Amino acid sequence: MSSAADRLTERLPDAGIDVLLVTNLVNVRYLTGYTGSNGIALVGAATRTFITDFRYVEQAANEVDPTFDRRRSAQRLTEGLEEALPEGELRLGFEAAHMSVSEHAQLRELLPSRIELVATSGLVEELRAVKQPDEVAAIRAAAALADEAFAQLVAGGLTGHTERELALTLEYEMRRRGAEHPSFDPIVAAGAHGALPHARPRDEAVPAGELVVIDWGAQVDGYCSDCTRTLATGAIGGAAKEIYQLVLDAQLAALDEVKPGAVGRDVDSVPRAAITAGGHGEHFGHGLGHGVGLEVHEAPRLAQPSEAVLAPGNVVTVEPGIYIPGHYGVRIEDLVVVTGDGCDILTSIPKDLTVVD
Repeated sequence: MSSAADRLTERLPDAGIDVLLVTNLVNVRYLTGYTGSNGIALVGAATRTFITDFRYVEQAANEVDPTFDRRRSAQRLTEGLEEALPEGELRLGFEAAHMSVSEHAQLRELLPSRIELVATSGLVEELRAVKQPDEVAAIRAAAALADEAFAQLVAGGLTGHTERELALTLEYEMRRRGAEHPSFDPIVAAGAHGALPHARPRDEAVPAGELVVIDWGAQVDGYCSDCTRTLATGAIGGAAKEIYQLVLDAQLAALDEVKPGAVGRDVDSVPRAAITAGGHGEHFGHGLGHGVGLEVHEAPRLAQPSEAVLAPGNVVTVEPGIYIPGHYGVRIEDLVVVTGDGCDILTSIPKDLTVVD
């Protein structure tokens, strides 16, 4: 199997560059294995160089792919670039989305005129969007760990605990099981607070007879998971039950659309049409889903503006929701990997409305 750096090298001619300077740390990790906070990489047909400073030399020796030449530089790593690059005229690509105007100006001052700087966009991110088997395995492990932590949380009950306490408990249970970090700060939002898609947990107790939105994920071996479930803390009204069922039906319909060749906006349109037909189109204002990997939000997107074409190895969320201001919210989210003929759901938690004390 070719390495990530090999796959990147194959893309460079079409981008019109000889070597890519990789400065985004997530992309550096993807290409080299390095997990520190200061490092850059150079990748070209005859170039595999990793540069860091004194603090990370030993860490890099243990982590960086041995096909990369490891070099030590000043903390301003670009000062060591020229001597690491091939001689002669050179088109050096840089990650435009991850370099400020001032950083670009400094880089131009450091490098001789023989080196032309060329802005690039998404070269590594597009590679990251299609997961290799070992990446899928890590995401699957993260999802399983997160599911276990959620089951432990639910077993302890929700009613009477504050949202913040429940979120902290969920994070603790994930870390206790081996997660490096949560994928993001967990969301626990009861009642009307659940109508905020990105609600922050409050120091307020979860009452009985409400819907509670819980959104969480774990990071294992650098790879993230993401899941949302909406639970009930006792009996809820008929309207809330109908909305829950509407979201569930929409989510199941969306899952059927996740397959190779499907376009992001088309997948998004299916649950959106169902929710609109149910009278709540105005209450579903976010995209259906997003890619998950080394970051919890990455390519490809499932949303109306998205022209991304799904391919085997994409890992995406499928998470329609309805949010009724002043009343409640419902979101149901699974994490799935696109397969040769459909998708494989990585989340194991049931989706029928569950009542928890």
